[in-house]
Amino acid sequence: MPHLSTSKLTRIFFGLLAYVSLGIGLIAIVIPGLPTTEFILLAAWAATRSSPRLSAWLENHRLFGPLLRNWRNGKIIARRAKVSATVSMLLCATLMLVMLDHGWPIYLAIAGMSLGNLWLWSRPESLPKIS
Repeated sequence: MPHLSTSKLTRIFFGLLAYVSLGIGLIAIVIPGLPTTEFILLAAWAATRSSPRLSAWLENHRLFGPLLRNWRNGKIIARRAKVSATVSMLLCATLMLVMLDHGWPIYLAIAGMSLGNLWLWSRPESLPKIS
């Protein structure tokens, strides 16, 4: 686990990053297409460098704790999270295609979601079984 930063300015920067990422992650729970997992992981990483209290809260949270432990123990992402993210991205891509003018920003966003989804599904869902 990374150590708490020694510089006060660095701790403030990482603290802001942690709380902003956590806020976006919480908002992402209800907004389709916005990734939750990545922002929670970023918040946890920044919290370990700035706020032992926030770091402990995230680690012990009933929803975020298992996600963080899985990530630390083998970069594992549960199938349920993968399916949820995929459905959210598909819904968001569909809404963009139906409601917005088709231009390069829309296609760029869909390409980004597609790449993110490919990466997501490349992560393991559980630790390998030891024989």
